[in-house]
Amino acid sequence: MYSKLLTLVQNLNRYRKQHVSNRNFLIIAAVIVGIIAGLAASVLKLLTHHIEVFLQDELQWKYKIYLYLGFPLLGMLLSTIYVKRFIVKRKFETGLTQILYSISRKSSKMDFHNIYSQIITSALTVGFGGSTGLEAPIATSGASIGSNIGRVLGLNYREVTLLLACGSAAAIAGAFNSPLAGIVFAIEILLPEFSIPVFIPLLIASATASVVARLFYQEQLFLFISEGWEFKGLAFYVLLAILLGLFSIFFTKLTYWVKGKFKKIENVYSRAIVGGLILGLLIFIFPTLYGEGYISIKQLLVGNYNILLRNSIFSQYTDVPAILIFFTLFALFAKAFATLVTLSAGGNGGVFGPSIILGGLAGFLFSYGINQTGLIQLNISNFIVAGMAAALSGIMHAPLTGIFLIAEITGGYVLMVPLMIVSAISYFISKASLKHSIYTKALAEKGELLSHEDKDGIVLRMMKLKYLIEKGFVELHPDETPQQRSADILQSKRNIFPVVDKNRKFLGLIYSGALFDLLVNKKDDVRISELYEQAPAVVYSTESMQAVMEKMDKQDVWILPVVNAEGEYLGFISKSAVFNKYRSLLVRQAAYLD
Repeated sequence: MYSKLLTLVQNLNRYRKQHVSNRNFLIIAAVIVGIIAGLAASVLKLLTHHIEVFLQDELQWKYKIYLYLGFPLLGMLLSTIYVKRFIVKRKFETGLTQILYSISRKSSKMDFHNIYSQIITSALTVGFGGSTGLEAPIATSGASIGSNIGRVLGLNYREVTLLLACGSAAAIAGAFNSPLAGIVFAIEILLPEFSIPVFIPLLIASATASVVARLFYQEQLFLFISEGWEFKGLAFYVLLAILLGLFSIFFTKLTYWVKGKFKKIENVYSRAIVGGLILGLLIFIFPTLYGEGYISIKQLLVGNYNILLRNSIFSQYTDVPAILIFFTLFALFAKAFATLVTLSAGGNGGVFGPSIILGGLAGFLFSYGINQTGLIQLNISNFIVAGMAAALSGIMHAPLTGIFLIAEITGGYVLMVPLMIVSAISYFISKASLKHSIYTKALAEKGELLSHEDKDGIVLRMMKLKYLIEKGFVELHPDETPQQRSADILQSKRNIFPVVDKNRKFLGLIYSGALFDLLVNKKDDVRISELYEQAPAVVYSTESMQAVMEKMDKQDVWILPVVNAEGEYLGFISKSAVFNKYRSLLVRQAAYLD
């Protein structure tokens, strides 16, 4: 069966290369990716919805309220068990960082299991109350769809990268029913240095996914009606943007702190239990933290502010504005903490959706609190929408995504100017303090982030020393004489010879000139141990290519021996090999950024 399928794919590739231009074929591939990604987004949303409905509405029990303390724990445990049981041979990662890493270091190759494993684990996490979002998992699933289709069709690196971005854009478009936001997301996050030709396949994939997703659900994510914005509120939009820019910095730093704490818990099941118990307690105090949290924002947009206190231990104080303000303030920080606990403890999700919720809560808290002073009456719904855009821009370092996504999912195009202002200000404040977003920081620190900045350094860091080691050198031993190895020496195409002992420990090297002189003069009483000299420097197999090049430049040499940690000889590294690899990677990088 597999061989027949492989033959079919090969025949298809052969036919399309002969009869279909590459540009037209990419359009066809984008349609296919869009259809599958749209179906994946629909499956994830429907599966999560059915789990939530069953637990909240269909499951009837006298003491069901107490189960809410354990639902998040159960969801994270099920997600952890699934990964440990079924994703055995492959590494399972969450968040958008792995997509960026695949583009930079893995030739845009993503494991096939991401197509379904991201859907299963995120549905379990969020459906059982995990306080995170579905957008990052579905973006990863969509990216994997595009990557694997590109690889099956035998496309090159640039084309596979484009289909990967198409899959991710289509998944976002299908999840939010927002094709424009999907395109902007792919360009801003995945293809920051894009050219116009990539726009058409992205557009086709996103539009196709939106059409497919509409077959399953048509309602807009948020119902928002606004008559526009007033000039007198402009200063308050600026102030809200500044506050959310600062909050974005806090959230990013809190991310690393929480992840660091949970990494200290080595057992994955213990990690899930600890995280589940913490999350259950937070949801007991702040019920609005259950699941994605979009329901609360929907109710706030239509003026139902009591939704934040409903079912909480403070529900009897719904008519006290001060209680609502302080409760929302604590809920805002609790949501940030709960999201990071969910992700760090083993749940699958991302900060894409939570950023929207955090911004909405912040926008409500800011405008509602200002209105209570009686100095001015702000349009609370407008500020909720603006807060969503500002938080998304600051946390993700994606102002265009923040503007167009929020405008599209709320229908708030009349607020385009305030959205542009708050997104830009929040982004620049966050960017001024944090050079990289939560998605790119880890990659940038390891030199694994593809970028136009420091192109030479980026390309050099993409190289791995183990793939550049040259072998095939004639190895000499200290107790031998040149006459004994004359045949090997004369046939060698290298002008340098490593000297190793019986345990393959590297001792030194000899240049061909010294050996040929002895062979011509037929001096057979001189041993190799008397001839070899110390190498100018030795390269260890664990060193980075930057360190290797620094050693070569410092010693002003073209070639150096490579040894392992025990000093055993492995081969040589030469500038010729480095430059050849450098040129090929530079060409590939240029193709991606084209």
